[in-house]
Amino acid sequence: MVELGRVVVELGRVVVELGRVVVELGGLWWNWEGCGGTGGTRKGPLGSGRRPGAMGITWRGIWGLGGRSSGHRGGHRGHRGVTAGVTGVPLVPRGDHRGVTGGVTGVTKPAALRDGGRGGRGRGQSCGLAPASSCTSPVPKMAARRALLAAAAAAGGRRGAAGAAAGPGPAPGAGAAPGAAPGAGTGRSRLYEHAREGLSARPQLDVTALSERDLERRRGPLGGAALREIVRTWARLGKVRDGIARLEAEKGRVAQGVREIMASHDKAAAKTHPELAALRERGRSLREQLRVLEAEESDLEQRFYLGALQLPNRTHPAVPVGDQSQARLLEVVGEKPVFDFKPKGHLELGEGLDIIRQRRLSHVSGHRSYYLSGAGALLQHALVTFTLRKLLSKGFLPMTVPDLLRGAVFEGCGVQPSATPSQVYTIDPARFEDLCLAGTSEVGIAGYFMDHAVQLQDLPVRVVCSSTCYRTETDTGREPWGLYRVHQFTKVEMFGVTAAERGTESEELLDEFLGLQKEIFSELGLHYRVLDMPTEELGLPAYRKFDIEAWMPGRGKFGEISSASNCTDYQSRRLNIMYSGEGGQLSHAHTVNGTACAVPRLLIALLECNQLPDGRVRVPPVLQPLVGQEVLARPPAPLLRYIGPNQPGGGPPKMGEGA
Repeated sequence: MVELGRVVVELGRVVVELGRVVVELGGLWWNWEGCGGTGGTRKGPLGSGRRPGAMGITWRGIWGLGGRSSGHRGGHRGHRGVTAGVTGVPLVPRGDHRGVTGGVTGVTKPAALRDGGRGGRGRGQSCGLAPASSCTSPVPKMAARRALLAAAAAAGGRRGAAGAAAGPGPAPGAGAAPGAAPGAGTGRSRLYEHAREGLSARPQLDVTALSERDLERRRGPLGGAALREIVRTWARLGKVRDGIARLEAEKGRVAQGVREIMASHDKAAAKTHPELAALRERGRSLREQLRVLEAEESDLEQRFYLGALQLPNRTHPAVPVGDQSQARLLEVVGEKPVFDFKPKGHLELGEGLDIIRQRRLSHVSGHRSYYLSGAGALLQHALVTFTLRKLLSKGFLPMTVPDLLRGAVFEGCGVQPSATPSQVYTIDPARFEDLCLAGTSEVGIAGYFMDHAVQLQDLPVRVVCSSTCYRTETDTGREPWGLYRVHQFTKVEMFGVTAAERGTESEELLDEFLGLQKEIFSELGLHYRVLDMPTEELGLPAYRKFDIEAWMPGRGKFGEISSASNCTDYQSRRLNIMYSGEGGQLSHAHTVNGTACAVPRLLIALLECNQLPDGRVRVPPVLQPLVGQEVLARPPAPLLRYIGPNQPGGGPPKMGEGA
């Protein structure tokens, strides 16, 4: 039983009162009592009647763990500083804000409070939701569960701050402990929330394997001071858990002693037994000590995960140190094309062949979008088919994955959907709870293995997936035109899960993936180079990463067309990806990923390297059977003629104007 105003959690029933919210697992009952009004009428399963409303309730902490409400400004006193942390869940659907002040509509940032803040005037109301209810405020069960768990956890954290003064660090939401770097142990983690709700296993992080030198070389969001604080928090958490285990064991012995006395004496004699009172007093003392330690445990665990989940992977000792300029050249493959004319860029070539359209699309699909038509569409399908056939012949398992995934899976892969700026598109949380569009099928494949184990004899598992990828490309000043940086594209991804029995399996799989990439690009006739990427280009999950850059004559430089990364156990420890060895013992697997075919980047290289003086383009021999042409030629006339209002000379075209 946890009190928050009063929060009562029971096995078949969970009751939370805040103003008064009642949620029952068999039928969700929401009862808002006059929030923002002068008095509410209580309705629903608890009967009816009037009582003073909890006037002026203002929610400030709805968008994440550690938020705090300002407390009631009138009506009921108390419940001040409630730590809410409802993680952007639509407790009340948009458009039905009656009797609710403060934007409980699935916000993700403080500015979103404007949605609910204007709708809080009115009478208190409730509605009982059965599985087939016609209530006007349908509340998802997952949203209710998340709200309850967050509120209960918040109550434990607030209670722990008051009752565990000896424990280090602040209560949830109070910020990082002194000495921690900005961002360590603060903010929000969807992966931790996911695990805390029991939806997946808690991440098993090994922070002691990471050195301050690794952090300094990567120049990520956290520094050495943050790492030291995280390690100290982990050490203290271990001691607290040991203390809880000892107290639980003693509590069990005390309970056993009480049972023995009650069993060996009649009720009257047992009550006067000299040891019974002492045992019961000791039991009360143990429960109080456990209450304090469990609150501290909750606080320490949250601080640990919010910091540790921002840490990067370890770094391979051979990785060069520095930024992109320090990338080590490993190999140059193929012959650089030579032209006796000035080569054109891929967009000019594509428009001349009428196979790429990117102009006049801002009002259709936004900037950085494009169409492929005719031979352009055939080239995309040919590249995907050629790549899939090759990898399937190498024993890869084909897979299709969801484009929409939970933020927890992104974080488990080392991608931060809530970062600023972020490359991840987040679906409106007021309508869809915690869903993001994947920028690579790596995230979806990793989610497939999440909370699962593979038999040792079945490893390594090699997966290939062709998917649509979505990226925000927030750096709008770079490559504003062309296919090099676009918001949506097709990509074929390789993903591998391997054992860690010898400690070299994932390095061997990375070399295998790199060899397959080179084989694909060589058969396409590209001139490319292989780079060993430096520490500041590894991101969070990679232990080592190789990039391949192809020569792009129209751009006059090399451009990245693929990467391959060894993530060791970084993703598996966060997503609980295991393998079962001898005797059924579970161990964390290692994961490896690599781009086999990023269609837009390959189209750039192929069009620009195979162009002819008259604007035609040769098709690589391996793609000719799939495209059905040896040379892409200009059409006799464009298929479309623009007739919209934004004519080159200004104004709409004249009626009757010829084609």
